[in-house]
Amino acid sequence: MTGPDSAGQLDGPALSRPVVLRLLVVLAAASGCIDVFCVTRLGGFFASVITGNLVQLGHAVVTTKTQLMAGGATAVGGYALGVAGGTLPLRRLGSGWGRRTAGVAVVQSVLLACVAAGWCVTGGRPGYAFGLALLGAASAASGVQSVITLSAGIRGAATTYLTGSLTKVVRDAVLDPHRITAGAGGISRLLGLFGGAVLGALTLTVAPRWAPALAAALVVAVVVVAVGLAWRDATTERGRHG
Repeated sequence: MTGPDSAGQLDGPALSRPVVLRLLVVLAAASGCIDVFCVTRLGGFFASVITGNLVQLGHAVVTTKTQLMAGGATAVGGYALGVAGGTLPLRRLGSGWGRRTAGVAVVQSVLLACVAAGWCVTGGRPGYAFGLALLGAASAASGVQSVITLSAGIRGAATTYLTGSLTKVVRDAVLDPHRITAGAGGISRLLGLFGGAVLGALTLTVAPRWAPALAAALVVAVVVVAVGLAWRDATTERGRHG
């Protein structure tokens, strides 16, 4: 069940908080996977860590390294476009994971699938211009994911930039060690990001042509689970009132 809030109502029953928390861990793993791919294969830029990309971009401006400037601008601009594109269909809905949230996640999975296809077709050697296109698409996918996370109804959750999550976990542990379980969600997403990075790096080592496909597969899995659970809940609800 969902209720109205300041942003409106969701389009159908929202997934439960425990389910959403688990889905966010998988999305964090996808983020770690695509970031390790981008930073090691697409010019040293992240798909989602905009702070690091801005530092790189600032360095490029001072040293007048045009290729570095283009990479930084592409990563930051692609992420911003992804945020804008992901926000539009969700802007009038309440917080929580509903049908339209899953639809936006489908868009993210398509973007990542395009990155994977482009990387595979070029045999892992996309060249400079096409590499920028892949970086832009990966960054846009990360921007979309950030919007999904912010609108999912879990206050303070993040799956693409987790500096704040680590800060909160450590700070809360220092202030009150007995409440460490309160930060379990943040710890799970941090571990998910790390695990995704490890899996991505392993894939780059043993099957480099398929590395970005792993991130796409993780997001597709999230979509399938979310849609399946929403359909089950809707069917149950209809049965109760039938």
